[in-house]
Formats: sequence, structure tokens, C-alpha cells
Amino acid sequence: MDRFQITKRVGTLGIIGNIFLLIIKAIVGFLSKSQAMIADAANSAGDIFASAMTTIGNKIASEPEDDDHNFGHGKAEYIFSLFISLSMMAIALKILYDSVCSVIYKNQVEFSWWLITVCIATIVIKLSLYFYSRFAFKKYNNILIESSMKDHRNDCIVTTFTTISIILSRFNLYWFDGIVGIGISIWIFYTGVKIYIESYNVLMDKSLDDNTKLEITEYIKNYPQVDGIQNIYTIPTGYKYIAVITIYLDGKLNTYDSHEIADKLQADIIKKFENIDNVIVHVEPKK
Repeated sequence: MDRFQITKRVGTLGIIGNIFLLIIKAIVGFLSKSQAMIADAANSAGDIFASAMTTIGNKIASEPEDDDHNFGHGKAEYIFSLFISLSMMAIALKILYDSVCSVIYKNQVEFSWWLITVCIATIVIKLSLYFYSRFAFKKYNNILIESSMKDHRNDCIVTTFTTISIILSRFNLYWFDGIVGIGISIWIFYTGVKIYIESYNVLMDKSLDDNTKLEITEYIKNYPQVDGIQNIYTIPTGYKYIAVITIYLDGKLNTYDSHEIADKLQADIIKKFENIDNVIVHVEPKK
């Protein structure tokens, strides 16, 4: 299974799992008047959107290069992850508003074992989705998978606190329910901001990190024919980069030999560094 197929599976499983959780959370949350559970249900609605964006973004990103998109469609991953982050922040603000109102007006929660059951089911489903997404992310380093993975992880933590608030409601500690709703909103918003920044950086063509560029520089220095390196520029095409490198070669070399060295350097760098998709080597004569 390749990178795009497993991302599609992550998105599909996320949609199925979150639709199920949305239904049971909404029903039990409204019947029991639990603000924390209603907030959790809203989060599941956002998760459905996020999983749909993962599936759509992955479909577009998997398209090969063409005449209109010479470097492929890889940035679609980051465009759709940007949509996911914005939806997360919007949901977080709505949850924050509702939860603050719950604290101010002292809304009470009716304890129910159904609430506990839903929380346990959520934790089990989300943990399963988290570990599967984590496995896929470690193998393929896809930001869409990363977004899903973090979302599933956050949901496990959030639902754990929701469970605590439900248990405390049995002892008339109703204020904790609204506080948990506020905590949920802050957690979701923070995660959304982090995903937004990561996506924004790629879409704004942020350069490859300095450590990797230094590794490439040191690697090129091992070539005895290279008399110097003028610069290394990198441009993201998605989760990989195009490197534009200017090197100095002996000015007495003929054109064929210079191009042969440049072609070998290009192939070796692509083979050595997994996050480099293509290399453009520009040769300058050293006098």
C-alpha cells in the first residue's frame, strides 16, 4: 500500500468512526444536558469535516504532474490541512462561548451511566484510530495523516476529562462540566493553530531547515571535483523539496564533463535525502 492509499484509508476510517461517535454523543449529550458531552459531539462533527478534507486533499495530492502543474499537486495536502485547522479553530470558539455560558448560568448535568458508556466507547475508538494514524504517519510523513493523528489523540485526552466531569456531577460538582468544556475549546484551538502554522509555512515556500541544508552542503564537499558551493535554495512542492544548487567546477572542464558531474550529484542527492524530490544543479567555472 502506497502513501496515498493509506492516507485515503485513514480519512475513510475517520469519517466512519466520527459519524458513529457524533450520533451517540449528540443523543446522550442533549438528553443528559451535559455541556461537556455536547462540546464533544461538536468536536466529532468537526472531525468528520477534517476526515473528509483528508480524503479530498489526498485525492488531489495523488495526481501526477501535468502541463499545468509541472511539480505535481503535493501542496494540496497543505491547502486542505489549512481548511482543517480553520474549522478546528471555529469550533473551538463556539465551544468556548457555550461553556462559559454554562459556568455563568450554572447549568446542571444529569448523571447517567449512558454518558460513561459513550465516553468509554469514544476512548476505545479514538485510541484505535490514533494508533493506526500514528503508524501511517511515521511511515509516510503526511501532514493530513498528522492532523488526523493529533485530532484522535486530543479526543482521547478530552474525553477522559469529560468522563471525570460526568462522575463529579454525581456529587453535585456541576461547575466542573463547564470548565471541561472551556478546556476542550482551548485544546482544540491550540492544535488548530499549530496545524495552520505548519501548513502556512509550506504554502509560503518556507525553505528547508538549516540542519538539512548543512547536511547537503557537507555531502557535496565530499566530491573532489567540486571546488566550492555558492548557494543552496529549496522550494517545497508538498512534503518534499526541490533543491537549487550552484557549485563551482574547474573552468577548464568541457561542457560534457561538467554536466556529467552535475547529473551524478543530482542523482546522488535525491537518493541520499528522502525529503528531496528534485535537484537543479547550476555550474559556475572556477578560475
